[in-house]
Amino acid sequence: MGADLAAFPDRDTVADKLSVLGDGEKAYLRLLMENPQQDENLLEGLNVCLNRAAAAPFLNALKLEKLGQWLGETAPVRLQIRLTETARSSQHAAYAAFRAGLTRSGGLEKAYPKA
Repeated sequence: MGADLAAFPDRDTVADKLSVLGDGEKAYLRLLMENPQQDENLLEGLNVCLNRAAAAPFLNALKLEKLGQWLGETAPVRLQIRLTETARSSQHAAYAAFRAGLTRSGGLEKAYPKA
């Protein structure tokens, strides 16, 4: 039963929520981030979302920057390094836009302040 619950939101559902990022989607994603067992689903969904953006004929960089900024500000400390790793996993402009928003949010610095 625990494995079924951990796999509940599939990566495509999470990617769809990340792509739209309206108020309802933000509430859903916040709830998803509260449960550490859902971290893999969230990150897989983020990868699908970024890959879709990279394959799209039109790149909405501003939307991806806002997604990165929102995730950086909202995600718990345990996810900040993994979000940064995802943002740096490709040189494509979609990933660069996401990385710019994530960096602007300062989430990694807040999670791991310099000594």
